[in-house]
Amino acid sequence: MIPVAEQELEKARQALDAHVREIIEWHFSPETGCLFWLNWVKKHFDPRGEVRSYADLVARFPHFQDEWLRDLQPEIWVPAPYRGRPYNIFETGGTTGMPKQRIGWEDYKIDYEEFSGKVSDDHFPRGAAWIMVGPTGPRRLRLAIEHLANFRGSPCYFVDLDPRWVKKLIGGKQFDQARAYMDHVVDQAVTLLKHRKICGLFTTPKLLEAIAEKVNLYDVGIRGVFCGGTTMAPQYVRFIVEEVLENRIGFYPTYGNTLMGLAASVPLQPEDRFSITYYAPQPRAVLRVVNPQQPDELVGHGEWGRVELTTLTREFFMPRFLERDEAIRRAPRAPYAWDGVAEVRPFGAMEKTIVEGVY
Repeated sequence: MIPVAEQELEKARQALDAHVREIIEWHFSPETGCLFWLNWVKKHFDPRGEVRSYADLVARFPHFQDEWLRDLQPEIWVPAPYRGRPYNIFETGGTTGMPKQRIGWEDYKIDYEEFSGKVSDDHFPRGAAWIMVGPTGPRRLRLAIEHLANFRGSPCYFVDLDPRWVKKLIGGKQFDQARAYMDHVVDQAVTLLKHRKICGLFTTPKLLEAIAEKVNLYDVGIRGVFCGGTTMAPQYVRFIVEEVLENRIGFYPTYGNTLMGLAASVPLQPEDRFSITYYAPQPRAVLRVVNPQQPDELVGHGEWGRVELTTLTREFFMPRFLERDEAIRRAPRAPYAWDGVAEVRPFGAMEKTIVEGVY
């Protein structure tokens, strides 16, 4: 694997620092900021002029608290120039009770238009139909996938599922009901695949496997699979690529959520041994892998740690949010001149039982 040149690393650092200054100026200026961050200035400090780089941001800001997105009314996050414009409300997390909510306008379109350039037209032919089998409803993913398909000139079919309900069933040990619900979702997908001309598929790893048990994906026309899910260990990735997709269908695993956007994976090489590495859409979002006991410290390359996310767009500023995920910190790899995260899984997966449901 060829390392990224130091000049490219420095160029990326400078671009990120410039973006940080722009976003800080936007969110903390009375003319453009939202009420939450303008109130923050009164209680803490004004970062304009003080935070001049991403390193400054890490040094000066504490970790963002997810309770702020659960407990506060959405309008507190509206930047001044957006006031009066209706906004989307997207939910993230929250198996039970009040979920976290992020509002937005165009961010999901920008994120997924950028991702469009990272998929092959051979696997996702422009104009050919897609299907999404996954959570729709209040989740950003539904609009994002449809926009990505439309951006590439394609329509998109949908099969909905409620991951909260699946997790609740599994948590209550109602495994027969969870299986019945999953079969219900898979049957709908198989029906569409058999009766419509569809080339692209977005789903989770477990649903992908279940659909492939009912129908040969290549024979029904699928040429590309865009796959999102928390846990994809190397041995499972090998199973998907070689057994489920038979080395004939393009495989595009991604790591993303409502708060970050979309981190793309680098194409698998033999030396990867099916270990997937994802790279954030920097400078709009930055991922770090930190020491769980001392989250101000990075772990070394090749070491496990907790994922920390900073989101930097004009619609949303979220510094240093500790995700409920852990990953291996990976070195920069072309075309990405910044660190990646590999083998992402739920935080504490090795120490406790995690209910992932259909993911």
